[in-house]
Amino acid sequence: MNQTETRNLRVVGPGDASIERRDPVDQQTLASASEIVEAVRSGGTAALRRYAERFDGLEPGQALVKNRIELERCAQDVDAPVIGLLQRTAGRIEAFASEQRDSLRALEVEIEGGRAGHTIEPVARAGCYAPGGRYPLPSSVLMTAVTARVAGCEAVVVATPSDDPVMDAAAYVAGADYVLRAGGAQAIAAMAYGFEELGACDVVVGPGNAYVTAAKKLVAGTVGIDMLAGPSELVVLADASADPAVVASDLLAQAEHDPMAVPVLVTTEEGLAADVETEIERQLDTLPTAGTARAALANGCACVCDSIAEAIEVVDRLAPEHLEIITLHAVDVAARVRNAGGVFIGAQSAEVFGDYGLGPNHTLPTGGTSRHSAGLSVFHFLRPRTWMRLDGRRAPESAIADVAALARLERLEAHARAAEIRAR
Repeated sequence: MNQTETRNLRVVGPGDASIERRDPVDQQTLASASEIVEAVRSGGTAALRRYAERFDGLEPGQALVKNRIELERCAQDVDAPVIGLLQRTAGRIEAFASEQRDSLRALEVEIEGGRAGHTIEPVARAGCYAPGGRYPLPSSVLMTAVTARVAGCEAVVVATPSDDPVMDAAAYVAGADYVLRAGGAQAIAAMAYGFEELGACDVVVGPGNAYVTAAKKLVAGTVGIDMLAGPSELVVLADASADPAVVASDLLAQAEHDPMAVPVLVTTEEGLAADVETEIERQLDTLPTAGTARAALANGCACVCDSIAEAIEVVDRLAPEHLEIITLHAVDVAARVRNAGGVFIGAQSAEVFGDYGLGPNHTLPTGGTSRHSAGLSVFHFLRPRTWMRLDGRRAPESAIADVAALARLERLEAHARAAEIRAR
């Protein structure tokens, strides 16, 4: 099928469907973030405050850190219905994360001469970033901080440039110990390296702008990070059973994120693509965020395939952040897909339910990285720590001989002798 232009989504064939694979961090942003990260690493509180006052609206003399007692006071100033909403959402996130945590277990097996295994250990300190933006984003606070707390972290730090009381209330509900009133690269550096008022974190997670992502790239290795995320993506895989109005609404929900978002329809029905286009235009007429959505729609496409099998091949090649499956036998189709950050199965399973905490985390891999990475979960805050115990008065002779032989094969004589001394 030849590519044709429609009013919003261009129509393409299976070979032309694509999501542009941008490096989530360009060199200019990386260089700018590097200066900030190094300044905060070496300059501590003074440098952090300087950047927070310059970029994040922190007032001179305003506290950089709020502790749990102060967060509780902030939560008391938030309307009860909002607190109830935050608590219900946190409860859903906690329930799912707890089941994930419980799916891991300590391991102990017999090995030659003794026993070996692993224990599941949480990191001590978790740093959770939540963007500021024009409006508060408490969902990001809950998604990160609740998950870290369920994992068993001793201390949970939330960093956000937002001074909205709802963000502090969300941090309190999530069980955070501190809120750092800073954003951007300076917040990531502060959590990674610590400063006068807060110690360094072991893992830093959470979504953010290009400077946040660049800073995470710079501190990775010093601390663990979740991922380097780029613009958000949604692929809707649909057949003739799909309601065009539902598909259009889901694509627009993704498109209104920002002008760089990528909404894609993959379908076996050319007629559905046309009907979805009509619905998109109709819904845009009354959408307050239509300007942003129209810009994002230009990044996507409608891909028409000859069969579900071909559509699945396209999806696996795209490896999107979010995948909705609105088809007959959606469960079976989902089982055949290999690459997607989060999968939403069936017409009722809107991606927005994932955004707002019905269970699985909404921080997901973008840019095709779902081929090798997974979304944020308790696993990012846990470490399977292995152990070995050889019993008896001496190690087994066969193990000693093999270890010594391998060591000498690699010209590491001290290794060989360290094994052989156990033969005494």
